[in-house]
Amino acid sequence: MRLMISGGGTGGHVYPALAVVQTLDTATKILWVGSADGMERSLVERAGIPCRGIAAAGLRGKNPLKQIAGLLKLGRGYLQSRSLLNNYKPDVLFVTGGYVCAPMTLAACRQKIPILIYLPDIQPGQAIKFLSRYATRVAVTAPPAQDHFPQGLTVVSGYPVRADLYATDPFAARKRLNLDADRPVLLVFGGSQGARSINKAIAAPEALQRLLSQAQIIHVSGKLDVDWTQAAREALPETLKAHYHLYPYLHDEMVAALAAADLIISRAGASILGEATAVGAPSILVPYPHSGAHQWPNAQYLADKGAALIVKDADLQEALVDTVLSLLEDSAHRKQMSAAALKLAKPNAARVIAQQIELLAKEKNGKR
Repeated sequence: MRLMISGGGTGGHVYPALAVVQTLDTATKILWVGSADGMERSLVERAGIPCRGIAAAGLRGKNPLKQIAGLLKLGRGYLQSRSLLNNYKPDVLFVTGGYVCAPMTLAACRQKIPILIYLPDIQPGQAIKFLSRYATRVAVTAPPAQDHFPQGLTVVSGYPVRADLYATDPFAARKRLNLDADRPVLLVFGGSQGARSINKAIAAPEALQRLLSQAQIIHVSGKLDVDWTQAAREALPETLKAHYHLYPYLHDEMVAALAAADLIISRAGASILGEATAVGAPSILVPYPHSGAHQWPNAQYLADKGAALIVKDADLQEALVDTVLSLLEDSAHRKQMSAAALKLAKPNAARVIAQQIELLAKEKNGKR
């Protein structure tokens, strides 16, 4: 089977597809198509998958000149997509999201190549809503997402995560990260790019001292905030500094960080739907208030199921630390949230999507 994958822009459009790739037959030929200057290239090539870049741009915003420039860029990307499809001749196109997916999906549809779209979020954005009309199948993370698509088009797969996330022992994870075996672990991250408002709420001097008196913190700050958060760590008393584990970014160690966590603070990007549930970690979610506010349905879904609490971005300075300390002191509530998260876990999500890809390839080849 020859598979082409298209997605990029954030880690949330990359990691699910990499998890699916792990479950495919090793004989499968794979080519990833991302944007020409996208962050996805390093992640994809790190996984040993060849990557090609095409022109891509978003059309959001009201500036007509920027919209015209975006349309021209998408037109160029469409021509590049057709060329790549003609040369590679995939059996299936697997789409995971990002601007790059539009020209690839349109070109694949024109060439009658089966298209599987994976929607990681609970609510699709305008781009996925538009592109879904060209899809052969749409895989979704959870049942509420099916309401946004025609009946019969979707399959509920769950959110695919790395297999080792289900297999990592929390105690072994703590040892790997040099964490205290008995002290609660608070994991703070804001997605692949970090989250400044969360960083400011956590790394403020008074907040750090209050939190570190009760827990040890793994803080993934993002590369843009590493200097000032590191300065905040250096200003701590030595007794507290040892409990503050600060990283600009985590690759393979992120699995251990998630497995070790007693409580997660993060944005509500789609990855939290798979990662927090896989490890059964209760979470405090801070939906990103911009870019269409698409994170709110993700956060609300987990909160409605009893697996998360929500703190608004505007309320971080006043509410976050008190919410964290309240949960750390209430082990019964944390256990209830953990159990609720585990009920939502879908360990076979990656394989479900892989099976859909394989089925589409067989159907296509059977028609020849």
